[in-house]
Amino acid sequence: MRDALALVLLPVPLVAAVLPAAFAGGGTRRWFGGRGESQRADAQAAKDAAAAAFYELDSAQRDLRISIETITAVDSSPAARRAVDDFAELGRRIDEVSHRYIEAVDAHDLDRDDLEASAAARARTQLTQAKDELTRAKQDLDRFAQGLGPLLDKAETQLARLAPAVERARQTLLAASTALDAVRASGLKADDLAARLAALGPELTKLNQGAGRHGVAETLQRADRVARDGDAVRAEAERLPERAAEIDRRLVSLRTRAQALTTRAEQVEPILSELRRRFTTNCWQDLQSVPTQAAENVRQAETKLADARTARDEQRWPDATALLGTVRALLNATDEAVSAAGDRLTRLNAVSKDPEQEIQRTRFAIRDAQRLAMAGRNTADPRHARPLDDSVARLDRAIATLEGRHPDYWHFLTETESVRQTVARVVAQIREERGGGAARGGGAA
Repeated sequence: MRDALALVLLPVPLVAAVLPAAFAGGGTRRWFGGRGESQRADAQAAKDAAAAAFYELDSAQRDLRISIETITAVDSSPAARRAVDDFAELGRRIDEVSHRYIEAVDAHDLDRDDLEASAAARARTQLTQAKDELTRAKQDLDRFAQGLGPLLDKAETQLARLAPAVERARQTLLAASTALDAVRASGLKADDLAARLAALGPELTKLNQGAGRHGVAETLQRADRVARDGDAVRAEAERLPERAAEIDRRLVSLRTRAQALTTRAEQVEPILSELRRRFTTNCWQDLQSVPTQAAENVRQAETKLADARTARDEQRWPDATALLGTVRALLNATDEAVSAAGDRLTRLNAVSKDPEQEIQRTRFAIRDAQRLAMAGRNTADPRHARPLDDSVARLDRAIATLEGRHPDYWHFLTETESVRQTVARVVAQIREERGGGAARGGGAA
């Protein structure tokens, strides 16, 4: 009791001197206020700033790692691989900086009661250095992230395409299946289309397994391929009824044409008889085989038509289409040969009655070309004048063949036609050289 009373009666300065020591011995700070507390506060502020910098760097690194994973999931180009390597190198530098920051934090307990002012100052210095290193690392990371822009945009674009592409492939296959069912319901087999659609089944299974198993790029390619092939099956299935109807129409049309050509081919022999009777051998000799060849072509065409009918009945559409193409080619050749005989007689009749019309037509073409060659010039270019002069001589020689008892009118017609073709080439050459500006003189037909 006396001790307590004596303590109360001590002078005030002495109490002030004893209290700090008592608090220090009882687990409170050994010093209070003044420059020491300021050093502790500065150190704590440096620690907080370093912690904020560390958090920002860690968050940026996590975000950038997601970007890198996005790129690698889609892109295997050299630029993408280089970005991965550069990010790994940055990661190693960030680990070193982070390790020094953690060491600085662990080395200084700013909450210690007996923290010296010098220790607080050292802590502040080291933590500030750690913060500066973390900030520089964050800046490097930001610059690296900016450089990733094009690669990341490309990758994100592909990822954005992924789900719609897969869904489009699924819907395309569904539409193809629906179209195929409708065709079969109408009585058409469409076995080849069914086989093509069935072949896409394993591809759909892989699409359903997802990009995580097969990769984004491969899945996108597969989705596009399935959509394209499925859409082709759907389109062909929808066209199949029309295709069958078209084949039916062509079968009827080509059969009618073959019958008509059979009748026309029978008329070739009387035409040849008249040619033999009225004109020289050179005028008709090349047509001698037309009747035999026409009959053979028609016979082959009818055989192919029967094969095409069988293919159509069996719904072998490609075979039917190919056979009908062969029939058409045979009938076209027959038509040309039969028409050639009739045209030959018509032209020979005309020229034998009045060769002057053919002569004047050719002379006009030559004169027309000569005027064009001289347009704007005192003398014609030898490259143009020579073939035109030769054409004049050729025409004169062709006219001379008409003299005599048995003129070769066919030689005359082929020669004058050849002359006009030569003249037409000269005219085209002149106009090309003059840039199409020389329109005078008309055309040489």
